[in-house]
Amino acid sequence: MARIEYPETVGALVDELKRLPGVGPRSAERMAIWLLQNPKGDPAELAQSLLRAKAEVQACDVCGFFATKGHCAVCDHSNREAVLCVVEQATDVLPMERSGVFRGRYHCLGGKLSPLDNVTPDDLRIGSMLKRIDDEKIEEVILALSADVEGEATSNYLAGLLRGKCPVTRIAQGLPAGGGLEHADALTLARALEGRRGVE
Repeated sequence: MARIEYPETVGALVDELKRLPGVGPRSAERMAIWLLQNPKGDPAELAQSLLRAKAEVQACDVCGFFATKGHCAVCDHSNREAVLCVVEQATDVLPMERSGVFRGRYHCLGGKLSPLDNVTPDDLRIGSMLKRIDDEKIEEVILALSADVEGEATSNYLAGLLRGKCPVTRIAQGLPAGGGLEHADALTLARALEGRRGVE
């Protein structure tokens, strides 16, 4: 007896949803069925929102964050401090902004150096970063890149390029709030010890 499956159009929808990051086959199937059967599901509205976002959202000309015109909301605020936080991707900006602690500017590299993936300095937005440092009279560059091998290599490369231009710092790395020592790896513990400070 032939195996019964969803109609081809439903299968095609499931296949498209599976291509999204973090969505497996079962989740994709549940989403597809919900969109088709639930009265609150409006596939036309979803499709319209996706098409509109794809057409209107672009990288900011200045920093690389998400924008719907030439500049993003961050770069439109001219009263931000002359401190530049360098991040890997545009998605790294919002966690920094939501912390409410950083009041400076951002620069999204668009990735990190990775010889195995053929990502070289020419593939990243390093040239525009150097230009901004001069043009905007940046007083400090904060490197907020990942603590993996590629992130370390990128940070070291940038620190070498910026030597003598302006002070360069890195965000502290260590144990997360509420995290215990038993779950920390050796590198995290080493960073936590290096970044220790006095207790008042």
